[in-house]
Amino acid sequence: MSLPVAFIGAGAMAREHLRAFQEVPGVALAGLAGRSRDKAERLAAEFDIPVVAGGVDELFARTAAALVVVAVSGEAMLETALACCRHPWTLLLEKPPGVDVAEAEQIRAAAAASGRTVLVGLNRRFLSSTQAVLDDLAALDAPRYVKVQDQEDLAAARAGGFHPRVLAAWRHANAIHVIDYLRCFGRGEVTAVRTVEPWRPESPGIVLAKVEFASGDLGLYEGIWNGPGPWAVSVSTPARRWELRPLEQAAVQQTGERRPAPVPRHDWDERFKPGFRLQAEEAVAAAQGRSHRAATLDDALATMRLIDAIFRPV
Repeated sequence: MSLPVAFIGAGAMAREHLRAFQEVPGVALAGLAGRSRDKAERLAAEFDIPVVAGGVDELFARTAAALVVVAVSGEAMLETALACCRHPWTLLLEKPPGVDVAEAEQIRAAAAASGRTVLVGLNRRFLSSTQAVLDDLAALDAPRYVKVQDQEDLAAARAGGFHPRVLAAWRHANAIHVIDYLRCFGRGEVTAVRTVEPWRPESPGIVLAKVEFASGDLGLYEGIWNGPGPWAVSVSTPARRWELRPLEQAAVQQTGERRPAPVPRHDWDERFKPGFRLQAEEAVAAAQGRSHRAATLDDALATMRLIDAIFRPV
């Protein structure tokens, strides 16, 4: 029997989720709801989705979906997620789950009260490049140094028409993409965040912070705000060093070698928005009560708290 999956949102991100989920065996695209009825109907027609609903309650009533994918704008996430928690389905929320930690905590409280499982689309964890690094690191019992290089352009974000509340917490809306790698590769709880160059919200520029983990692993966040630079992540151990630059491409350098060797990418990261296909499969496993690796709301909250610690103003 097919697993019914519903979707909330009718924009570009919703389309990418639809493309990924329609390829997962045993999934039925059951219904769609969006702020714009016209856009929702066009997207539903494109993917042959039988139900276009006017809201969350109608969407569940007409689909009895086991999983709902919420791909709405950041300022609308809290209201939508709280409405979804009224119904017995697993939630997959686009990141971030609320504009800030306070909103994410409200969603967490509602989920706990209703017994809902809430996942968050930290899709970078499911890039084939990330998976290659994780698989290799699992076989190495050695200290790790994780360096994350971030680049953020607030002028471009403003020009993109994002809501002022989302812009005010842009570190959660966008920098979460790379900062989550600190917790993805660093082992254990974060025990300390030591500011090297602090965040200055009135004049964003360079931000540097050292992150310490209970395992003894170390991390460094290097943020270039309002200046050029790539997104890049590296993980160094005594035996070898991994680099993701761009994030979708992994390369490994062994001790004694002078150059890193690229690792082939999985076909899924060529045909779908990178990370989305494997993420969809893991979300389906969670909705079916099977073992899964999908990122939970608690995972996302831990990263959001780390973000706040890094961006503690002077």
